[in-house]
Amino acid sequence: MVQRRSMLLILQVLLLLSLSCQTVPLTGRKQISFVPASELLPMSFNQYQDFLSKHKVIETGEQAEMVRRVGRRIEGAVERYLSGQGLSSRLEGYQWEFHLVEDKEANAWCMPGGKVVVYSGILPATKDENGLAVVLGHEIAHAVANHGGERMSQQLLVELGGLTLDAALSQKPNKTNSLLLASFGLGAQVGILLPYSRLHESEADHLGLIFMAMAGYDPHGAVAFWERMIQSEHGKAPPELLSDHPADARRIEDIKNLLPEAMGYYRPQ
Repeated sequence: MVQRRSMLLILQVLLLLSLSCQTVPLTGRKQISFVPASELLPMSFNQYQDFLSKHKVIETGEQAEMVRRVGRRIEGAVERYLSGQGLSSRLEGYQWEFHLVEDKEANAWCMPGGKVVVYSGILPATKDENGLAVVLGHEIAHAVANHGGERMSQQLLVELGGLTLDAALSQKPNKTNSLLLASFGLGAQVGILLPYSRLHESEADHLGLIFMAMAGYDPHGAVAFWERMIQSEHGKAPPELLSDHPADARRIEDIKNLLPEAMGYYRPQ
């Protein structure tokens, strides 16, 4: 009986793997993702609203306006890029929002579905609108590349034996909610970043440069921004945005190598 159950589980997992391959825009990498957006996005939106209810949102002022302005320009660039690739369906169900919250941490994130939060503590490192575009391009790229859905699918396979999201929520709700937050890149204490893989980070850097360039921001600013972030961690705990990210000389070199491609998309505004 145990052997039969094991075989059925293996067959279920193989079926999921065979039916759930997607391709990451730009990089062309194949990824496993069997959690549909129709299930993932509503849960993302709920977590986002819960976060906003527990933090001070800065609604007015020059900085809040800048976050919304840069966010809208990146949003437009993403929509144009995916439309040009015939991939507009990847944004189905997105409800873009851009909020600045009062928090000293150097942090920012984007949940699946286009829910973006920037912490006030990162603004000294971004310095200006172009630097903020680096951050937003990168974080939005994680969502557009469906890194959250991919991580959730991987966790369902590893932790819950390939259960669908609906079944996992029904049978193991607490465990599944924890996995869900982790898939968004957030810890149980929402707002604490968990590590993306180096592969995901590299893809977000790559896509983010394209998005910011299409939005009219100079991608060369990415090098200066990450150098400032790396310098800011010397002698103290690293900023939240770098705490689990591959922020090193290799990353800077990789970004420099991507600049010629990104500049091909650059149209100053």
